[in-house]
Amino acid sequence: MSGELDASLMEMVEECYLETVGEAMEAGHSKLVAHKEGVTGAAMLLAAMSGMEDDAAKTAVVALNLRPSQLEAN
Repeated sequence: MSGELDASLMEMVEECYLETVGEAMEAGHSKLVAHKEGVTGAAMLLAAMSGMEDDAAKTAVVALNLRPSQLEAN
């Protein structure tokens, strides 16, 4: 699915995920909760920017295989 997204949109989705995860972890949430919040936020952005249905956007974000540990690497 990620092959269908243009590079700038994928970058925005990844950035949204990482920012949301960072904020959730700073608020004291676990990595699991932060990941779920990150996926939700990134999917909402993707749906809004691309016109995708919510479920399709969530599937596309999950397919990017983003993880909270990537925040530590950046």
